[in-house]
Amino acid sequence: MELDAEACYRAVQSRDTRFDGQFFTAVRTTGIYCRPSCPAITPKRQNVSFHPTAASAQAAGYRACRRCLPDAAPGSPLWNIKSHLAVRAMRLIGDGVVERDGVDGLSRALGYSSRQLNRVLLAELGASPLALARANRATTARLLIQRTDLPMSDVAFAAGFSSIRQFNDTIAAVFATTPSKLRSELPGRDRPAPEPIPGAVSLKLPLRQPHNVAWSTWLLEHHCARGVEDFSEGRYTRALRMPHGPVIATLTVGAEQVRADLQLTDMRDLAPSVARLRHLLDLDADPSAVDQALRSHPALAPLVAEAPGIRVPGTVDGAELLLRTMIGQQISVAAANTATASLVAALGEPVTDTTGRVTHLFPTAESVAVAGGQVMAGPSARIAAIVGAAERISTGKLELHHGLTAADLRRQLLDIKGIGPWTADYVVMRQLADPDVLLEHDLVLRRGADAAGIPMAAARAGSPWRSYVSMHLWRKGITALPRPRTRKPKGNS
Repeated sequence: MELDAEACYRAVQSRDTRFDGQFFTAVRTTGIYCRPSCPAITPKRQNVSFHPTAASAQAAGYRACRRCLPDAAPGSPLWNIKSHLAVRAMRLIGDGVVERDGVDGLSRALGYSSRQLNRVLLAELGASPLALARANRATTARLLIQRTDLPMSDVAFAAGFSSIRQFNDTIAAVFATTPSKLRSELPGRDRPAPEPIPGAVSLKLPLRQPHNVAWSTWLLEHHCARGVEDFSEGRYTRALRMPHGPVIATLTVGAEQVRADLQLTDMRDLAPSVARLRHLLDLDADPSAVDQALRSHPALAPLVAEAPGIRVPGTVDGAELLLRTMIGQQISVAAANTATASLVAALGEPVTDTTGRVTHLFPTAESVAVAGGQVMAGPSARIAAIVGAAERISTGKLELHHGLTAADLRRQLLDIKGIGPWTADYVVMRQLADPDVLLEHDLVLRRGADAAGIPMAAARAGSPWRSYVSMHLWRKGITALPRPRTRKPKGNS
């Protein structure tokens, strides 16, 4: 990932928050690294260098600025990274694969040797897989130190460290302080803390402006499946199946940030849960860059003017995404939500939610493969296709993780009876956060294109941002739907 040093320095001079997370500024005279918008005095050009990741700056011996907290910035938009392998590796590292399976497990998931992977990540991101995972652990540790009252020994192991010594050494190397001092630095920590709820963590998830809150909340609200999800009082709650137990997440979507209130069974799932929620809401995107690119196309510019800052939904679970997409084939969104809720009630695992909003996890692929045919309603061909897909997932014949290429995932999906190009493209777009998928066979999208007077050729010209074009046309198609007629009460004139 090549950085233009002069452009980076101009961003630092302007303190433009849009660049936070896209690169990091290392200051030789102080030995610290910062986000571009750090409020400290701008260092001289000859005293700074720039790094594509926090891990790269840490590997070069720099400590994180405790004033601007660069690790709290939005993540880098992965489309800035040229190497597809590096993008896939970053997603898996963020999901905690290195902590669970080691670098060898990461390499196997990506289909490369550890040596090849190390070489690519060093060249593209300036850091090895271990260094990238270490940076993630440091960020998780800081969150747990400052956002919970967990004992430091519990923080260490929850963040993925193998020993207290490794934990203390990393905090000292990254933040130039001790864990206890880092905890005391948070404003308000000197006041008596309320009685902690075991496993409860509240976080603010940063994002880049602009953020089209109306679109993000509409997607969450109108695709809720009762039992596993809920949208009420402006908040979205859902159950996540995580490696160490269920997690209940409640999201309050705002223009400048998303508040996440989590109930974790095991604190080791904090970082992967946050990564999945960020992926669900596309929070690491750079909407300003996307909007600017789409505005350059005369046919697409009016769409951006109507709804700037639109994002593309991701997913918290690839298997759930595929099975729910297949359930929703050729039926309305409302009918799909009802069918999904019935499946969840029949085969989902009960969870305890202190908010009372959700009741179950989405069923495992194994349970759908075994019993889905007995509990699902609808055309027999569709049920057989869903059960067949679940069998492939449960036996490992179909993989749905972030380490896949778009071509590999699409090919695997199209090999399954009952899955066509639309379903394959939709899953690729959401599972892999592919920014360049045009769902041109979607009926609502085509209705939106007709309403906006945009031919498909013009929509295709939006590459490499055609997933965002799809969302704009989807939105246009939804607003173009005829409203249901209301009958006048009898007896009224």
